Amino acid sequence: MTTSMTDLEDFRSIVRAFSEKHLAEGALERAHDASYSWDVAKLLASQGLLGLTIPEEYGGQGAGLREAVAAIQEVALVCPKSADIVQAGNFGAIRTFAEFSTPEQRERFLGGLLAGEALIALGMSEPEAGSAVTELTTTAVEDGDHYVINGTKIWSTHSVDATLYLIYVRFGEGLGNIGSILVERDTEGFEVGSPKEYMSGEQWAQLYFDSCRVPKENVLLGPGGFKKQMSGFNVERIGNTSRSLAVGRLAFNLARDHVSQRRQFGRTLNEFQGIQWKMAEVAVALDAAELLLNRAIEGAVNGLPSAYDTAVAKLAANEAGFRAANEAVQVMGAMGFSTESLVEYCFKRTRGWMIAGGSTEILKNRIAEEVFGRRFSQRA
Repeated sequence: MTTSMTDLEDFRSIVRAFSEKHLAEGALERAHDASYSWDVAKLLASQGLLGLTIPEEYGGQGAGLREAVAAIQEVALVCPKSADIVQAGNFGAIRTFAEFSTPEQRERFLGGLLAGEALIALGMSEPEAGSAVTELTTTAVEDGDHYVINGTKIWSTHSVDATLYLIYVRFGEGLGNIGSILVERDTEGFEVGSPKEYMSGEQWAQLYFDSCRVPKENVLLGPGGFKKQMSGFNVERIGNTSRSLAVGRLAFNLARDHVSQRRQFGRTLNEFQGIQWKMAEVAVALDAAELLLNRAIEGAVNGLPSAYDTAVAKLAANEAGFRAANEAVQVMGAMGFSTESLVEYCFKRTRGWMIAGGSTEILKNRIAEEVFGRRFSQRA
């Protein structure tokens, strides 16, 4: 479905009005609640904000990246925690699943995911395989009509609450034998560990596979599927980029309003040139990152943006979003540093996105490869 810019602005206005009506109240409380907001997920689903990137014939909305990014941005500007649910319903594991799943797999799982009644998490990182994801050791060994999985996954977003897990596995030696398999939460031999917390207050749990038997029909991408999975990961980075930018803008907006009202030494803070320059520089950084995000979206082929455009956009948005939140904390002083303000939450979240989904250093490596027209191995 092609959406004109006028239609996109109308869509933004609708999402903004919905967010202000239904999500503004309780936004601060949600930010500091580690649990997944199932009630908000169902509310967002009822408004058609889950599955925007998924074709109508699969049960999605048949829109596209622009609409999904707009939804994330408008929701995040009102309730940043709820934007995580829009992300989970349009990018990351659900997008990879929708792209490569069989009709039978979609029939079994997609309806619940798009209704906000189920949640899918990605299991990729391991204790010894983070940025070097090809070093993963979790195995899937064929055994009759099943695969037997053994291994461990860590750092998975939504791993505490998910009902379905998309797990990267090794079917054999070498890059060509990396693929993925779907594991339901109640599968025998699969255990979700005790919840742990990030700095942001988000929770994650270690995932344990001990002779976990999964039917062959749960294979998403078999041997040779790694590159396809990573092409889907570029879409995941668009979701990260969108939230970094939107949450940074929220912090910027809150700081702008604060310095326009707060008075010291007989005048409002925005009358001091030091404050003016901070806010002007942040505005430029946010606007520049927005343009790079739009370039990645417009250059996407079949809904999949290029690795280079995505890396550039994510790097710019990660740095601009965190800079915006960091400066917002500074200009708001104790109020910005307090949990009584969403700015403190924005600071922690934007800092985390500089690591999640590909660290800023890894992104620079990818960008440099494009600059020099060659691959630089990071291996010793």
